[in-house]
Amino acid sequence: MSKEASSGRRRAGDAWIIIPAYNEERVIGSVLSDAALTGHRIVVVDDGSTDATADVAAQTAHVVIRHPVNLGQGAALQTGIAFALLQDAEFIVTFDADGQHRAADVARLIDALVAERADYALGSRALGAAVDMPRSRRLLLWAATAFTRLTTGLNVTDAHNGLRALTRRGAARLNLRQNRMAHASEILEQIANSGLKYVEVPVTVEYSSYSVSKGQRSSDAVDILLDLWLRRLQP
Repeated sequence: MSKEASSGRRRAGDAWIIIPAYNEERVIGSVLSDAALTGHRIVVVDDGSTDATADVAAQTAHVVIRHPVNLGQGAALQTGIAFALLQDAEFIVTFDADGQHRAADVARLIDALVAERADYALGSRALGAAVDMPRSRRLLLWAATAFTRLTTGLNVTDAHNGLRALTRRGAARLNLRQNRMAHASEILEQIANSGLKYVEVPVTVEYSSYSVSKGQRSSDAVDILLDLWLRRLQP
């Protein structure tokens, strides 16, 4: 992998925003402009895009890391987390590249980590708002949340929200092996196994025709469950 658009020396205690991206040249510029308003450092993990995602991202992001081939969002997040830990990040925020998240919610997540002395702050659209969310997605989210509660014991209200904040200690406990969409459930499973404190924070997720076309389909739920089940069978 290669790094582009690096900045100067990092300071311990910085918060880093990780944005995994795959063929997002249409929206990545506006997503990064919004994220830059937080004042935090941003690393975009370009997961083997075949368009100009990396070039557009390099105009705003502090760092762009490129996977030579598409490995999946889970792998991109793991790359970003490992990089942020090497930069002595105190807090790490994961943020989707498709325009669904609001950067204004980032401060709320980090504040919750500090106020609640938690290691994980999970964004919840169930506690906040899901703008223009298709009914099929609502059903898929309900099923994923029910599955997560059953298999992890975590009493969460939103299972597949890409907006979350982690402390350095919490991030170090994650080791994502599910490269595709099942990584969202895997993260919650690892949070449960860590024994560290988590909190849920109300956030807003905005759906557009573009983000819906990029996101999960209802048929993906079967693939996710199969991936997780096969992973459980492995030593």
